[in-house]
Amino acid sequence: MQPTLRPGAHLPRVYLYCEPIDFRKSHRGLSTLIEAELGHNPFSGELYAFTNKQRNKIKCVFCVFSCIAIT
Repeated sequence: MQPTLRPGAHLPRVYLYCEPIDFRKSHRGLSTLIEAELGHNPFSGELYAFTNKQRNKIKCVFCVFSCIAIT
């Protein structure tokens, strides 16, 4: 079993991006989207959730020790 990264018990905010995204995007692409589309800092400690076109999968991005994690 692989270890799982999880955000802390207390998150300042959780954002759900409403438009479907291309799930081939890496942490760099999603970080750029967070900055360009939302005007937020991806290293702020907040969690960002994205869905695919079929809305049957979720990809979450959050900052852990100044590194971006995707779950």
